[in-house]
Amino acid sequence: MDDRHDQEEIYSQRIKAGKRTYFFDVKATRGQDYYLTITESKRRQNADDSVSYEKHKIFLYKEDFLKFVDALQDAVDYVREELLTAEEVAELDRPREYDERDRREGPPVERPAFDANRSDDSY
Repeated sequence: MDDRHDQEEIYSQRIKAGKRTYFFDVKATRGQDYYLTITESKRRQNADDSVSYEKHKIFLYKEDFLKFVDALQDAVDYVREELLTAEEVAELDRPREYDERDRREGPPVERPAFDANRSDDSY
């Protein structure tokens, strides 16, 4: 059986950022082993005026969560403290509004199998 059918989606959040959308999905195997998938979907305008989406996916397993978060925080802190001006940091710290529809908790969300060549923003 295909691994995609063995997973249960527990939590999902979508973040829209210009031509990119990021999906954070917590999933569990049948054995209740938890992992996170992070997907970047980038909108592309083709030469023939059609639109396609380029997608990249990372699988992050529970035993690596803390190492990943620590490394990400270190990188963000470095950029904020060493590379950005005070004005740029203030802009980053400005409160943002998020659409509650982007956060879904509860029953699994039915999605077709991931297809890097799919021509829409969902998967």
